[in-house]
Formats: sequence, structure tokens, C-alpha cells
Amino acid sequence: MAKVSNMVLLNKPGEKILLLGNHAIARGALEAGIALFAAYPGTPSSELTDTMAAVAKDAGVYMEYSTNEKVAFETALSAAWSGLRAMTAMKHVGLNVAADSFMSAVGMGVEGGFVIMVADDPSMWSSQNEQDTRVFGKFANVPVLEPCSVQEAKDLTKYGFEISEKYKHMVILRTTTRSSHMRGDVVLDKLPDEIVNKIRRVGKFEKDPKRFVDIPAHSRTFHPKILENIEKIREEFNNCPFNRIEGDGKVGIITSGLSYAYVKEAISWLGINNVKVLKLSTPYPVPFGLVEKFLEGLEKVLIVEELEPVVEEQIKLWAYDKGSTIPIYGKNIVPRTYEMDTKRAVKAISKFLNIDTPIDFNALEEKYKEISSMLPPRPPSLCPACPHRNSFFAINKATRKNAIFPSDIGCYTLGVLPPLSAVDTTVAMGGSIGIAHGLSVSLNGATNEEIYNKKEVIVATIGDSTFYHTGLPAIANAIYNRSNILVVIVDNEITAMTGDQPNPGTGDTPHGPGKRIPIEDVVKAMGADFVEVVNPYNIKKTTEVIKKALDVDGVSVVVSRQVCALHRVSQARKKKQKLPTFRVNPDKCTGCKVCVTTFGCPAIFWDSENNKAKIDPTMCWGCGSCAQICPFGAFELVKEAK
Repeated sequence: MAKVSNMVLLNKPGEKILLLGNHAIARGALEAGIALFAAYPGTPSSELTDTMAAVAKDAGVYMEYSTNEKVAFETALSAAWSGLRAMTAMKHVGLNVAADSFMSAVGMGVEGGFVIMVADDPSMWSSQNEQDTRVFGKFANVPVLEPCSVQEAKDLTKYGFEISEKYKHMVILRTTTRSSHMRGDVVLDKLPDEIVNKIRRVGKFEKDPKRFVDIPAHSRTFHPKILENIEKIREEFNNCPFNRIEGDGKVGIITSGLSYAYVKEAISWLGINNVKVLKLSTPYPVPFGLVEKFLEGLEKVLIVEELEPVVEEQIKLWAYDKGSTIPIYGKNIVPRTYEMDTKRAVKAISKFLNIDTPIDFNALEEKYKEISSMLPPRPPSLCPACPHRNSFFAINKATRKNAIFPSDIGCYTLGVLPPLSAVDTTVAMGGSIGIAHGLSVSLNGATNEEIYNKKEVIVATIGDSTFYHTGLPAIANAIYNRSNILVVIVDNEITAMTGDQPNPGTGDTPHGPGKRIPIEDVVKAMGADFVEVVNPYNIKKTTEVIKKALDVDGVSVVVSRQVCALHRVSQARKKKQKLPTFRVNPDKCTGCKVCVTTFGCPAIFWDSENNKAKIDPTMCWGCGSCAQICPFGAFELVKEAK
């Protein structure tokens, strides 16, 4: 099977290939002649970032995994200021991190095309909220493009660069989990010669303080220009090749992005052929000229869009100002929460047209609930041999679970689940340390105050990549303000949750060797009161160090370092290495269930017939932790690693 990187770099115009939505966006960026790409990985945008990392050297593109989304945005923005076509990518909550620079930079404009790909997550499949990036675009007066297919994902990316460069205005390409992760046929266009010949392009920055120095005297002139520009782009979108009117009839449906595909499927399912459809790939700004043309002869209109009423509010406000009396329906029929799908589109259109749905959805949902109740639950779990499990186990043992456990965004968030139950709060990237500090001074006082009384133990956990992302300011604040917390940095030497990307702790970059920044050196330099590195596969030692750290007044840091088990096993298999495996000696197993009720490795299961623990050999990755936690030595090595 061909590598994705080879497919994305295929220079055969007219060739049709099967691509993931995110891969198609990477291809579109290459066809547009992108020169720089910077991003922090975040699902559901990660495949775009990883694809650009894989092809960068062979395409003459500078690519970096930035430490967070704000830094990535600024890196790409400065390239666009220098006349290069640049792109950054992030998940929807990543735009919150970049928002400070994003909001301020809009009025400064760009020279080279600048596209910000933001992947939203309706239904929150891998996120803590389902905020709608189209609202951000409207708030900042940044045009938003939204594809309805994999082909359009590629083509809209190119179009975004063209619009951005033409109007010197940054552009958002908004996807969702579904459009980023769906697959479809894509017809390729020609790659630019610079991409084919691996020519690394260099920009030129022209100094212009009145434009690029964002002081009030300069920025006061920006807002009117932004508003003027967005209206020009609105006019441009009237002729956007991805916006069109389809069909005819007395009733109309306006829909944008992937919702268009669901609407088309729903119309087909309902057997309707007398409905007029306005397909939009530009939810902001809505092209009112095209809308006015669409409304001609209509008796009523339904707006079908996912999440917030972004298109609906624009059209209703415009229609009111125009004195239009055509009834416009939207979120009074279409749900405002969770993913759009064909069933939701069918139900909304049926209600709008006052017709029956083809099947009884309520009866179907009742049947689904009935069947679901018969199935065993399958909650997510830390992988077999995951070092985070050992870290949480040691924390629980050292504190006897008599502590407050703020945590962060990453694989280790799964520590919230039993039997570990070692996560009490999770808010956002880097939030664990900030929350821990706030709890410390609220419950105990600061260590330099007379009120200080160490009555509540607070142990924060944060991953290595997240620590570099937004943990640094938080720990500086805790140290500076004399907090009393223990921060356990679970360093699995990779950005594991989003697909094994490098970070400053690894020292690797897509463009060659970088400089490794050890976490322990950073926190020592910041002035932490206690710093020690442990290997969580040595549970006894890890527990002892955590106990020692808890005795220190101030900010203690334990770096719990062991490579991600999934990454380690993947690398071993590529090298055809054999992993060690363990088994349970039934003569030694007393049935105490400590391994199941306190540790919870998914390779260990309970044999209720014999009242013994057992290990599934296909899931055992040979970390040996089970042998350490069993009080009766029932877990034994079967074979050594080769």
C-alpha cells in the first residue's frame, strides 16, 4: 500500500486517489505553494500536521511542531508577513490559546496567503467542549471556509490561500471531526515547480511600524479597514465556485459545510424533488447577494447547520433589515448541540415540511437503548504497560488517596477512571498546575504567610508535551507565589495522545535534530524546592520519592519518566524484537484482587470460575509492574525479551 506522503506528493494532474480529509487539506496546501507550516498537534487536526511533517523535506517546506498553538500561529503569521504562503493547524480549543495574537493580528493583514485550519469536534469525541469556530471567525471578522467533501477540503484550501492573498486577510478553514476523518476520492491538480523541485523559499520582511506595531494609535485605524475588507470578501463570496443554488420549488433549505451532504441524503431518503437548496462553503461572511437570488419565489426557508446559528443569525438580521416577510426557520427545528447526521436532517426537514419520517425514529431509539443495556460497557483505558498507570498507583500509595488530584489534558486524564481514580479536576491544557496552586493558597495559604497550615495535600499531574505547552507559566507562578504543591510530570518522552509527535523534551524535529530541553533542568532553574527524576516502572522507588517530595514545604516536582508503552512496543515490533511476557502462578494467587481493584492493567482479567487473576498473553507488553504490586508474588516472568 502506498504511503500517504507519496500519495500527497504525487504530481499527476487529473489522477484520482483516495484520501482522508486531513490528508486532502495537506495536498491542497501543497498545490497552493505553501512555504511554511507550524502547528501543535490536536485531534481531530493531527493527521494534517503529521502529513506535513512527513512531506516537508521532499516539498521544500519548513515545518515545525510548535510548543503551543499561539507560538505556531505567530510563526506562520510572520511568514505570511514576509510574503510566503503559510498555514497553521489546531483543534478548536487550540484557537483559544492562539486567540490573543489571532484577534490582534487581523487588522495588520498579511502579504502571503495565510490559512488557519481549525478542526471542531461536535459531540466532543475527543474534546472538553464543542465550541463553534465559525463564531470565532465572525467575532474576529475573519472569513470562514467549510468543506462538504474530501475533494472540497483540498480545493477550498487552495481557494483560501488565494482569497487571503488577494485581500491581504487571514482565512479560517473550519473542519469537524467527521470532515477531517472521512475518506473520499480526490482529483489532483498540478503541484508548483518549487514543491516538485524541493526548493525551500525565503521571504522578505518590509518594516512598517504603523502596520505591525499594535499600539492604540495604530490599531485605531485597523477596525474600519477590517469591516471594509470583510464586506469586499462578502461580495467575492457571491461568486465563490463552492457556493451554489440547486433545484427549484416554493420552499428552500440553506445549509453549509458537511451539513449539506446530510441534507442531500435526507432529501433523497424523503423522496423530495421540489425543494430549492442553497449550498454554502462560506458560512462567514454569508454572501447576501446569492441569498437574495435564492429567496426569489420562496414561501419559507429552513437553515440546517451544525452547532451554533451562525448562518441563521446573519441571514435573519439581513432579511429583517431588507423588510423580508419570508418565514425563516433554524434552531427552533434543528438541534443546537452535538453532531449533525442524516437522521437529524431527516427529522428537521420532515418537521419543516410537515411530512412523516420514513421510519419511526423514536421506536428505533428505544430499541437502541434496550440493546445497548445488554452490552458490556467498554470505557477507555490506559494501555497495557502504560507508565502513567504506575505513576498514579505510586501517587495513590504515597498519599493513601488522601489528597486532591488536579490533572491535565492527555492520555493520563484516563487516571480519572477506577480503580486508579486519581484525577479530581481537568479544565484545559496546563490547567492542572494553576488549579493546584489556587487550591493550595485557598485551602492552606501560601508558605510565606502566617496563615499557612499544610492540612490539604495537593498533587497535580501533567504530561511532558503539555508542560511545555502551557505548564511553564503556571509552575513559574506557583513557585513565585510560594505555593505548596507536588507536581508529578508524567514524561512518556513523546506527545502520545495525538500520535507520537516530538516535543522539546525529545529534541527531535521534522527538519533535523533540535535541542533537547530536559524538564528537570527547567524546573530547577525556576527555583522549585524539590526536584527528582524517577522511573515509574520501579514502583517502590517512585512511591518513596513521592513521599519524600510531599514532606517538603513549597513546590516539589517529580519527573516520572518512561517511554510511552504504545510507542515502545510499536518500535520493537518494527525491529522484530520479542517482548517479555508474564503469567499468573495459580498456586501463589490467593484471589486477593489487589491487581484488579487497585492497579487495573487491561492485560489482567479475573477468572471468576477459579477465583484467580489471569493475564491475557496477547495483551501483555512485559513491563513487569504486576509482579511488583502483587503482595504474594503470583506474577512470574514467562520469557525474556529478545
